[in-house]
Amino acid sequence: MKLSAPLYRLKRKARLLSRERNIPLHAALDRIAREEGFSRWSLLAATLSAVAPAGKLFGELRPGDLVLVGARPGQGKTLLSLELAVEAMKAGHKAVFFSLDYVERHVPDIFRAIGAERAQFGALFEFDGSDAISADYIMRTLSAAPAGTLAVIDYLQLLDQKRENPELTVQVSALKSFAREKEQIIVFISQIDRSYDPAMKPCPDLGDIRLPSPLDLTLFNKTCFLNGGEVRFGAATHS
Repeated sequence: MKLSAPLYRLKRKARLLSRERNIPLHAALDRIAREEGFSRWSLLAATLSAVAPAGKLFGELRPGDLVLVGARPGQGKTLLSLELAVEAMKAGHKAVFFSLDYVERHVPDIFRAIGAERAQFGALFEFDGSDAISADYIMRTLSAAPAGTLAVIDYLQLLDQKRENPELTVQVSALKSFAREKEQIIVFISQIDRSYDPAMKPCPDLGDIRLPSPLDLTLFNKTCFLNGGEVRFGAATHS
């Protein structure tokens, strides 16, 4: 099927429409879907799900993976990461979304933006917007979660915001060991440095990750970068 624009742009268009017309996001999404020839957004999303990047990427993930999803603002990295969480829950696994950018009341609208409903997953989904988010906090929260749990951290750089937290490399190393021990998957959403120029490179890569402090990027064994509707999967070189 051919859409008038990449999916992330349609979602952005719906968010703008929601604000401009003061209508719920789900109503704005449905209006955009009708413009694309679908009666509801959920039908548009369902049609795309078989070839969606998240479905392809999730099929490549294994328990113990540390995944880095990077893009400039507005390119759909948060939505893609939550689509990974949905894929995990469809497979019967638990998903946890750690975020300081969103609050609990935003979650239903985010789910609708990716063609899903939070209620359908019940206790499989957990949102955590604590100000205390750090590697230690994440590991305590996930300590009793079953193998196969997929956690999304929105975003990598927030682990480095408080001086009392260990260095970023120490935190990510601890989470890598934890993910392997618990057989869980941890997905980090990452900011991209402002120096990245899409005119020079169609998609960012590991060298474009914004790092306020040093971090060994080979700690991540799977990567996904987005820009302008292009999605590139890869494997980081690691020991």
